[in-house]
Amino acid sequence: MLPRNQISIYFCRKFKAMKPTHIEHIGIAVRSLEESIPYYENVLGLKCYAVEEVKDQRVKTAFFMVGQTKIELLESTDPEGPIGKFIEKKGEGIHHLAFAVENLEEALSETAEKGIQLIDQKPRAGAEGLHIAFLHPKSTFGVLTEFCENKNK
Repeated sequence: MLPRNQISIYFCRKFKAMKPTHIEHIGIAVRSLEESIPYYENVLGLKCYAVEEVKDQRVKTAFFMVGQTKIELLESTDPEGPIGKFIEKKGEGIHHLAFAVENLEEALSETAEKGIQLIDQKPRAGAEGLHIAFLHPKSTFGVLTEFCENKNK
């Protein structure tokens, strides 16, 4: 058996540590953008800078900036879509935490190698032109985790 400090070195070499660059956004499921946007604008003093529909994900999104982090409100456009099912099961609230990564495909590969269950095996299109992929909350201590890559940078 290797001494403790050599075990750490072994794992650092075997598993390259992926480093997210920042929290890209916090996704919050809401029943209605029309009803929830005023809270963020009138109570918290934030400005909604974009509303967008992502048809293949059956969702409408609204974005706010808080420092360098975004808040993404998610309204289902289909009760059978992922946000519709989430709200039906758990109600409104925090849906996911998204991290910005520099190489999404590599991040997914590294994450899978570490035994984390992927929802998305490959990146797909997300709001604001980002490429996205989700990790299963059963492997991430109950937190639906999203990786985002901005290919336009």
